[in-house]
Amino acid sequence: MDSLSDLIARFPHPGEVTWIGRRPARRADVIPCTEVTALVGRGLEGDHYAGRSGSRGVTLVQAEHLAVLGALLHRDPIDPALLRRNLVVAGVNLLALKGQRFRIGTAVLEGTGPCPPCSRMEEALGPGGYNAMRGHAGLNARVVTGGTIRLGDAVIPLLAEIDREDTFPR
Repeated sequence: MDSLSDLIARFPHPGEVTWIGRRPARRADVIPCTEVTALVGRGLEGDHYAGRSGSRGVTLVQAEHLAVLGALLHRDPIDPALLRRNLVVAGVNLLALKGQRFRIGTAVLEGTGPCPPCSRMEEALGPGGYNAMRGHAGLNARVVTGGTIRLGDAVIPLLAEIDREDTFPR
């Protein structure tokens, strides 16, 4: 029988970055981009949160939740720019990365905890937007090793990479 630590380290496959955005200033529109530079202990270069809080240096949201949010709000899948997160990731359960280190591109991040929705979600998504986001708002992470993150980069939990390097591409 597998131990809990074995189960926590096992992922079926890597995730993938499907969208990247930077918030240049408070309340400014999110700027979609194809790559960003992650700065150790700061966040993403050009993002207004960079340097404010190492534990919230990068915000991630689950790509699969964009359709869930749309369904909860009786509309099409949500445009990720409206959610004001930095990275949209598909194919891996982001909450399973809480307390874990993971590699994206040449950067290493560590999941620090859930990223709760802010009151702006009512403004961005309409009435009920805040409650629709609860449980679907994503993950905060800190930058452990700086590097470049690009669209299409794999999201690889480091324990899984070590344990299953034959399974995950590098």
